Amino acid sequence: MEKKYAKIEKEPFVSNQSEERKSSGKTSFKRGGAGKSFDTRGKYERGSLKYGRKPGSETDRDDDRARSFVQKRRFKKVEKDVHKDTIRLNKYIANSGICSRREADDLIVQGLVEVNGQVVTEMGYQVQKTDKVVFDGQGITPEKPVYVLLNKPKGYISTTKDDKARKTVMDLVANASPYRLFPVGRLDRSTTGVILLTNDGHMTKKLTHPSFDAKKIYHVTLDKKLTNEDMKLIAEGIRLEEGIAIVDQISFIEGKPRNEIGMEIHIGWNRVIRRIFQRLGYEVEALDRVMFAGMTKKNIKRGHWRILTELEVNNLKML
Repeated sequence: MEKKYAKIEKEPFVSNQSEERKSSGKTSFKRGGAGKSFDTRGKYERGSLKYGRKPGSETDRDDDRARSFVQKRRFKKVEKDVHKDTIRLNKYIANSGICSRREADDLIVQGLVEVNGQVVTEMGYQVQKTDKVVFDGQGITPEKPVYVLLNKPKGYISTTKDDKARKTVMDLVANASPYRLFPVGRLDRSTTGVILLTNDGHMTKKLTHPSFDAKKIYHVTLDKKLTNEDMKLIAEGIRLEEGIAIVDQISFIEGKPRNEIGMEIHIGWNRVIRRIFQRLGYEVEALDRVMFAGMTKKNIKRGHWRILTELEVNNLKML
C-alpha cells in the first residue's frame, strides 16, 4: 500500500474550512490500523520550517499576490482572443488543440485546411469567427482550451444548470473563463472536494471514460466506527446493482477516529461510496474528494478555484 500512495505523501486530507486553518494534527492512511502510514500534511499547513517561515507571513502573502497576478494575466490573455473579430488561421488551428502554431503553418502549406469550403495555403490568412474551418474532414473551433480546478463546497451540484434553481459549480467559476466550461464527472450535492471544469471535450471524454481508470481518493466520515471485518469485505468488493464495486485501497486515517476512512477508487458509478457503506449498515456523514487524476486541492480554499498550469495540463494529456 505504501507504493500506491507514494506520489501523494505530502497532500493534506482536509474535510472542512476549519480544519484548513489548523496548523497541527496529522492526517494519514493506515491500513487496518497497523503497518506503515503516510503523513499527508503539506508545508502550507505549518509553514516552511526549513526557512523559518510561518503560515500567514509576509512571504506567504507575497506568494498569494503573485499567484493572483498570474491567474489574472492568463485570463486576460484568453479574453483578448475572444473579443477579436479575426484571428490568424494558424492560431485558430492551434487554439482548437490540434497542434502548435508552427505545425499548423505546415498543415496550411500542405493544403490540408479549408475555410468556407476553399483550400487556403496563404500564410497569415485571417479567419473570421463566423467562418467554417475544416481540417482532415472535421470542423474545428477556435476556442483555446481552459482547465479550471475547483475545491467544491457542500450544497452545490455538478451541472451547468438546474431546473430547480439550485446552486451549481458554474456559479463558483463564473469569472474563470470567457468560454463556456463543463464539469468533468460529477460530485453529488453533499460531496466536497476536487473537481475539474474545462471546455476541452476530448479531455472530458478521456477522463470520464471507464477505460481511462482515473484514480480518485476520498476522505470518508461515517456515522460509526468501521470494523476490521467490514473493511476487509469492502477491500474484497461489495456487490451493487451494477456489479462488484472494486475499491483499489481502503485505510483508516492515522490520528483520527476509526469512523474516518481513506479510499482510493477508479470506478465512476453514481454515489458508489455512499452505497458501499449503506450496504453494510453505515451512513456517510461527510465525503471529501482530495485527489482526482493526480490533481489535489492543495492551496485552494473551499469554494475557490485556480487555472491549471501548462505542466499540469501536459501531465493530464500524458495519462
